[in-house]
Amino acid sequence: MTNLRISYFDFREKKTVYAKRAIIILLSSLLFSISINLFLAPNKFLSGGVSGIALILQYVTGISAGYSVILINIPLLILSLKKLDKEFTFLTALGIVSQSVFLILTKGISKYYQTNDLLLVSICAGVINGFALGNIFKCHGSLGGTDIITMIVRRKANFNLGKASFAINLVIVSIGSLIFGVEKGIYTLIAMYINSSVIDQVIKGFNKKNLVFIVTSKEELIIDRITHDLRRSATILKGKGAYSKMEKTVIYCVVATSQIPRIKQIVEKTDGGAFMSILDASQVQGRGFDHPI
Repeated sequence: MTNLRISYFDFREKKTVYAKRAIIILLSSLLFSISINLFLAPNKFLSGGVSGIALILQYVTGISAGYSVILINIPLLILSLKKLDKEFTFLTALGIVSQSVFLILTKGISKYYQTNDLLLVSICAGVINGFALGNIFKCHGSLGGTDIITMIVRRKANFNLGKASFAINLVIVSIGSLIFGVEKGIYTLIAMYINSSVIDQVIKGFNKKNLVFIVTSKEELIIDRITHDLRRSATILKGKGAYSKMEKTVIYCVVATSQIPRIKQIVEKTDGGAFMSILDASQVQGRGFDHPI
């Protein structure tokens, strides 16, 4: 009976997690599609991946990029189902279908706002697309296209995923530049650079954390101050001095960047001879910090 209860709660928890992921992917796909139809398409900008190919076809034929996106991605989804895990394939299929539908539905949105400032277009498209894609990647999904190809290639050979994706996108942008002009290609590269930077920030998290290591002989006093002043916990590690051969106590804790000045004050006032090292933490997961989606 206990095992059945655990299985039921695990199943319900998984359903909740997948529901959250699905909602985030749908909203992010909508945001991505609005950005393309509001900033890129009206100014005949280019893009990487399948959306870039779809935009080129839209500029040449007038057919909405939404139709091309789903047609090009069908064989890639079949390939993903055979080569990659089903969870990624399902969430990617959701991203592709929703992107295709939203691209069609929001095609005329540029009539409400349009700008000819190409630098502003690059910045806005880069930030919004990066934010949308970053959230999709955090949910273990994608919008298909080159993401599927690069992940399959990455499994077969030890290639850098970012470099492989950039190389494919560079080819697409170069072809588009020959058709629509080098200027548009350069501004597209600016947007792609901003896009990749924002994706990194979204995946790592905007609320930066730091790892703090403190070697001290007054661990109890320092931990007491960290617990009460910063409302953070800590872990005590036992060490040994390489030169002195003496037993050492090492305090390990994770704090927000804004709390670093305070923890420095605590250590200096409590133990002036303590050794402290502070490192950047790209991701922190656990009680008191962000939970995975």
